[in-house]
Amino acid sequence: MGNALPIMFQGTHSDAGKSVIVTAFCRIFAQDGFKTTPFKSQNMALNSYITIDGKEIGRAQGVQAEAAQIQATTHMNPILIKPNRENESQIVVHGKPYKNMEAGAYRKDFFQTGLKLIEDSLTHLTDTYERIVIEGAGSPAEINLNDRELVNMRVAKMANAPVVLIGDIEKGGVFASLVGTLQLLDREDCDRVIGVIINKFRGDIRLLEPGLKWFEENTGKRVLGVIPYIPHLNIDAEDSVILNKYTSALNDEKELDIAVIQYPKISNFTDVDPFFHEPDCHVRFITRAEQLKQPDIVILPGSKNTLEDLMYLKDSGIAQKLTELQGKGLSHIFGICGGYQMLGSEIHDPYAIESPHLSLNGLSLLPLKTTITKEKTTKLSEGELQFGSQQFHVKGYEIHMGETFMDGESSPLIQLEDRNDGYKNSNEEVMGTYFHGIFHNDAFREALLNHIRKRKGLSPIYNRISFNKLREEAFDRLADHIREHVDLDVIQQKMEEYHQGV
Repeated sequence: MGNALPIMFQGTHSDAGKSVIVTAFCRIFAQDGFKTTPFKSQNMALNSYITIDGKEIGRAQGVQAEAAQIQATTHMNPILIKPNRENESQIVVHGKPYKNMEAGAYRKDFFQTGLKLIEDSLTHLTDTYERIVIEGAGSPAEINLNDRELVNMRVAKMANAPVVLIGDIEKGGVFASLVGTLQLLDREDCDRVIGVIINKFRGDIRLLEPGLKWFEENTGKRVLGVIPYIPHLNIDAEDSVILNKYTSALNDEKELDIAVIQYPKISNFTDVDPFFHEPDCHVRFITRAEQLKQPDIVILPGSKNTLEDLMYLKDSGIAQKLTELQGKGLSHIFGICGGYQMLGSEIHDPYAIESPHLSLNGLSLLPLKTTITKEKTTKLSEGELQFGSQQFHVKGYEIHMGETFMDGESSPLIQLEDRNDGYKNSNEEVMGTYFHGIFHNDAFREALLNHIRKRKGLSPIYNRISFNKLREEAFDRLADHIREHVDLDVIQQKMEEYHQGV
């Protein structure tokens, strides 16, 4: 390997906070003047990120690259696994679809291929950067899987990286999970763990101190930090586990109600993140028809399996409710990517790429027809969006396996240099686009919300938040928080010792 100093963060389980802590260290090292990169060898996520050259990686690694103030590349996440059917996933290699595989076949047939991909990417990164912040996945103590794992201790050995183990105290049982994980590791792997971080702490630290002392005395591992919970951290979530934290309930204290349809294969749900930071907006995630009520905006987000999620809308009664809402003309309905495809009259899947249902009728809220294609479109896009009497320059990213065509009277939503994207009905109450990140465009988001406020007899709100500015502030706030609560000196010392072979 090259001259970069690596550090690896692993967790006792999924959603322990690894991605956020890696993001923090990417910003910390960048602030300290080191050319820094994130790395996650294998990521399983439906929230993805498009690199500048149109390749697809895990969203967390894209965000971590932003925190490190560099352009994301596929070397930062050479293998992306996107579940699409029961026990089957699309395997994305260096940003492009490789093949669909079942879990057993992936484990049996892909291991050596994956190992070589990971080695090559690590070599490239260590030759290019000064610091590598590596993220594990799940737990390193999955003893039934460890003989062919590609993302935890095998990667730590490959990179010769010291490991910090993260436990989440919010879920309870943090000492049991930390101690149990250490005990299940092989001796060599356990020795590689230089200490632990306890994450998402709330309350009086003095009540925790006896447990910290016991832990250090009985395991011989340092507690490198106890990180207090950070509320309202404006950094993209990747794991859909976070959706369990959101509500479906109404909030009468907020003037605008936004309902997001949470179908089983929801993807890129971070498209709605800007609304969480608008002072007049309440965002709800809906799984049942009776929860929908009469929102000001209904958002149908992306889907990794559009046809199956469309069937879910019909079977749950949500589809019928959406038709009723559109008939009343009191709600804006906005579809993104898979949600946009669902708004049309027909979806055809002639090659059974997503589902054995080769064709389904859509919601028929826009006169569109979609055909699922074998080739995936992944690219950054920008164009001019017409809404009301205004035109907005908007940017976004596209990830879809399908082509959509107008099949009746409808107007394009966005005009690009060489084509149109998205459509809207005549009164602009139903709109759809392939542009992920459409609501991250501040001027358009402000116009849409103020249009709804005016219709409700409310005064407009101007000079709303700059979402990009919020993100940059969040990276710095997170870095400051970690500096305050984690022993960075010990981590830096151990990184240097490992690099020198001490």
